[in-house]
Amino acid sequence: MQYIEITGAKKLSGSIRIHGAKNSALPLLAGSVLLGDECFLYDCPQLSDVTACAEIITQLGGKVSREGSTLTVNTAGINSAEISEELMNKMRSSIIFLGSLSAKHGSACVYLPGGCQIGARPIDLHIMALRALGYSITCDGNNICCRRASASGGTVRLPFASVGATENAILAAVLLDGTSTIINAAREPEIEDLAEFLNTAGAKISGAGSSIIEIEGVRSLSSVHHRIIPDRILAATIMSSVAATGGEAVLKNVRALHLSSVLPVFDEMGCKLFLGNNEIKIISNSRPRAVRSIVTGVYPSFPTDAQAPVMAALCRSKGTSRITETIFENRLRHTEELERFGADISVIGNTATIHGKPKLHAAEARCTDLRAGASVVIAALSAEGTSRIYDISHIDRGYEKIEDGLSMLGASVRRVNDEKGKQIKTENAQTGTHSGDGES
Repeated sequence: MQYIEITGAKKLSGSIRIHGAKNSALPLLAGSVLLGDECFLYDCPQLSDVTACAEIITQLGGKVSREGSTLTVNTAGINSAEISEELMNKMRSSIIFLGSLSAKHGSACVYLPGGCQIGARPIDLHIMALRALGYSITCDGNNICCRRASASGGTVRLPFASVGATENAILAAVLLDGTSTIINAAREPEIEDLAEFLNTAGAKISGAGSSIIEIEGVRSLSSVHHRIIPDRILAATIMSSVAATGGEAVLKNVRALHLSSVLPVFDEMGCKLFLGNNEIKIISNSRPRAVRSIVTGVYPSFPTDAQAPVMAALCRSKGTSRITETIFENRLRHTEELERFGADISVIGNTATIHGKPKLHAAEARCTDLRAGASVVIAALSAEGTSRIYDISHIDRGYEKIEDGLSMLGASVRRVNDEKGKQIKTENAQTGTHSGDGES
């Protein structure tokens, strides 16, 4: 059992490089299946979700190796198109392999996916998209099987601009004989990154980054070298940490355009922002100011993944802030964990009202999901005293050695291996309490 121990109330200062985007690396790995050849992914973060994707490729017969931040993937040896329950349960986004495996190998069967419990995240849009392209889908309650058969493309009309469904449709359409169109496609930067990766390999995709994407099918794809875009959510998390604790930091390898809906929020908090060439400098000289209203939405609206980290920073704001979550129905669960630090938050429906307080105190808290984990880390950074954060496997899904990055900025953060902590964590999970040395 590992936990993170943080001694807070220390200003952050220094520079940090933003690693490649987790939400881009995963569909790129699924896309590598279409190549049937070797590809090289640069700036690929070392995350448990990336490891899970690599395990899927390996289980199917492919090869994956890492040297530093470079991942080499060879899918020429893939001889199976069935993904086990064990691997599918590690992350919900593994459903993204359904489109690429079916397109490349004619059929695929995957177990219903698992992962973070932040909402229902139904896969009906994925199934609808694949069927619109001409694939046949069957489900026995445990496994979803997809067959290419005579699929030749078509028009996918998404009722909601789902990132995952858009990615699955792109992957499923690239090798079809006909031309496919995705209407109301997701516009996230990660969609553009996937299209660039595939186009470099020989695909013909246009319109990525807009609401209409067109894919002209090709016979095959070739080897490709690709650098993953910077992780905009990691950037928002670091900025939230600085806003919460005070100090200043320079974020390197970051694209300000991808943070166009996030930067105004930090302006409203009273932070000073300086945009440079692929870098952002943030200065926080005092307690954050309250933010009148944040509403999450599909890109280019405020990202749901940045909601929890920003909320943690607002717990010490001057005044009252409101955040409305419109993407996932269970994504305000972290408010209960933030309250362990003395935060004053009320939740009605899908809206959280945050009444800022001058000080937070140390506590023991747990990560209820990936971004919720980041929020309790930020709360601990700004709290007085020493806190412990449990269930940090969630954090490791999307943040590469978060303790190292924060330590580079002067935070007092360490990862602890503790068998006694395992017992504490297990007891807490059974009783719903958090016992230990810190305040609860």
